[in-house]
Amino acid sequence: MPKKVVPLTDSKIKATQKQFKANINSGLAKDLRLSDGDGLNLIFRTSGAVLWRFDYTRPISKKRNTLAIGNYPEITLAEARGVREEYRALISKNIDPQTYRNDILEEAKISHENTFRKIAEEFKTKQVLTPATVVRNERIYNYLYEEFGEMPISEIRAKHLVKVIRKAEAKGTIETAHRIRSKASQVFRYAVSLGFCERDVAHDLIGTIKPREIKHYSALVEEKDFGQLLKDIEQYEGYVHTKFALRILPHVFVRTGELRHAKWSDINFEERTWSYTPPKTMKKTGVEHIVPLSDQVIELLKELKPFCYKSDLLFPSISSKTRPMSDMTINMALRRMGYDRDKMTGHGFRAIARTLLEEKLKFPVERIEQQLAHQVRDMHGRAYNRTKFLEERAEMMQGWSDYIDKLKAS
Repeated sequence: MPKKVVPLTDSKIKATQKQFKANINSGLAKDLRLSDGDGLNLIFRTSGAVLWRFDYTRPISKKRNTLAIGNYPEITLAEARGVREEYRALISKNIDPQTYRNDILEEAKISHENTFRKIAEEFKTKQVLTPATVVRNERIYNYLYEEFGEMPISEIRAKHLVKVIRKAEAKGTIETAHRIRSKASQVFRYAVSLGFCERDVAHDLIGTIKPREIKHYSALVEEKDFGQLLKDIEQYEGYVHTKFALRILPHVFVRTGELRHAKWSDINFEERTWSYTPPKTMKKTGVEHIVPLSDQVIELLKELKPFCYKSDLLFPSISSKTRPMSDMTINMALRRMGYDRDKMTGHGFRAIARTLLEEKLKFPVERIEQQLAHQVRDMHGRAYNRTKFLEERAEMMQGWSDYIDKLKAS
């Protein structure tokens, strides 16, 4: 019959410790072990250390093993018993406490090493961005790095991100505040996919930041000013694809991002249309849009085609035929022509067309809005089909191009 173990008490441990110290001083001490039962032991060393140990039989190999729990009195009797029960519960499930603890330590090590900065830098390598976007993103990353760049990403909470966002809001840079949340969210989602954190804490902050200010793009809506701009574009000396982009954009008045991503495969010379679906990154309607092409645009495209050798893009970048020109190219060209940001932007061609098509050429607002790829609804509240009024829109686009030529020649 196995020997019955009498559980330890705090008073018994303290009395034993006192007597053991006296034995050490007298030179009579030898290592001593007190058992609390079920594998939990307290070891008194002649060095003066008092250690908790857990002895058990490993579930798979059936070999005896010992695990260190910690020092007494840093680990109390109650705490040591709690660890013992955790280990016994694992053993009952055929889980080796040694293996389990090693896994926990490895996870802790990985967590400590995988800081927000490290994950963010790795995430950057997965993206293909224009140089201008990279520079803009670095500013956002630096805000985040300053606050919690060296923290393990698994330990970052919404309150840490709020602190960064509030600093940007206090400076009045609301757009930056929104970008900080958005960029952090991308990094957290990437970390979740790798198993380095449980969730995207930035998602909780959607709707908590001050609304962005409505941006009114600069535009030259007076005929005289617009005519001068068209003349300046004709005289612009620069990269050939930039020049053609500047010449075509006033005629089609699409968003600059849509123009930059235009593909030859989307151009139908026979039907005289350009059909495309705006990239999801532009957060627009996601519906295919059709741009009727005027005689002037068809001629410009035929002139442009030879310069796009082996590229499916109408406006490839200088460095790569598979990537579109930079999102800053058109605006920078306007700057070089003397048009400051508060005077004219690439997006401004849409405002010019919207204003002059209605005020000067008297085309219906619904057709103009439809051609701008805005959500337009009929009298029953239904969104217009993308192909509806295509003939009327083609007539409008030709009239617009003829009007542009007239202004340019006046």
